[in-house]
Amino acid sequence: MNDTELLAGRFEEHRGHLKAVAYRMLGSLSEAEDAVQEAWLKLSRSDADGIENLGGWLTTVVGRVCLDMLRSRTRRHEEPLDDTFVPDPVLRPLSQIDPEQEVLQADSVGLALLVVLETLEPAERIAFVLHDMFAVPFDDIAPIVERTSATTRQLASRARRRVRGATPSAEPDLGRQRQVLDAFMAASRAGDFEALLAVLDPEVVLRADSGPLARGVAASKVVRGAKPVAEQALLFRQFARHTQFALVLVNGTIGILNAPEGKPQSVMAVTIADGRITEMYILADPERLGRLDLTGLAA
Repeated sequence: MNDTELLAGRFEEHRGHLKAVAYRMLGSLSEAEDAVQEAWLKLSRSDADGIENLGGWLTTVVGRVCLDMLRSRTRRHEEPLDDTFVPDPVLRPLSQIDPEQEVLQADSVGLALLVVLETLEPAERIAFVLHDMFAVPFDDIAPIVERTSATTRQLASRARRRVRGATPSAEPDLGRQRQVLDAFMAASRAGDFEALLAVLDPEVVLRADSGPLARGVAASKVVRGAKPVAEQALLFRQFARHTQFALVLVNGTIGILNAPEGKPQSVMAVTIADGRITEMYILADPERLGRLDLTGLAA
């Protein structure tokens, strides 16, 4: 085994961790893969023998790559990211744990938190993710965001306040989550408006991301309030009645995958609190759905 193969083996030991870091920073699985690959390229061109803490070095590199990607997004978007944006979901079966997904799923970050992270400035997001989620010291984060350690601490603190203020509380028990979601799906199939209202929080928010090309009733949208969300559910009741859905874990909580014949059409995740749905996230963007790994998941 040559030096390159040995280095590649050492890198692979850190790949899962690096992808978890990048996913939380970017909210995109494909971009997270790109960031990890860029870290490998930088490592392969470096004097690896001089790196004392390879894991820390790689985490720093991924942080810098992600910061550049976030800044590039900011430059491309003259206006803030659309409220309909739903981050890439991480899916796994309810009945088993995929060893390759364990690191990514550890301390699973929900879609609700990822949506809030999208509202942060790039440096705030990097500081918060690295420190609060992965316990990287501020002294190590400061060079990445090109700030002093004290200023980096302030960035993370400001981000933390926004996250706490905007992230909804959630039911942690998967069994109770499933009961509520089952009740919602049954009411949708039956066209039972009152039953839908009973399972929706009065202030429920629905985000449906269908991609830039969708038009008409299928277009991306944000819907607020139990009655409007229930009306949206009834619009698609005929579709729901004749479609086979699969219950899956979506970022660690109960969700629904619609993938007839293995072709994904939508993924829905929900946030549940006090027995009612408070947040709904639907990803129906064909391009992004087509990049999801549905091994062992599709109905």
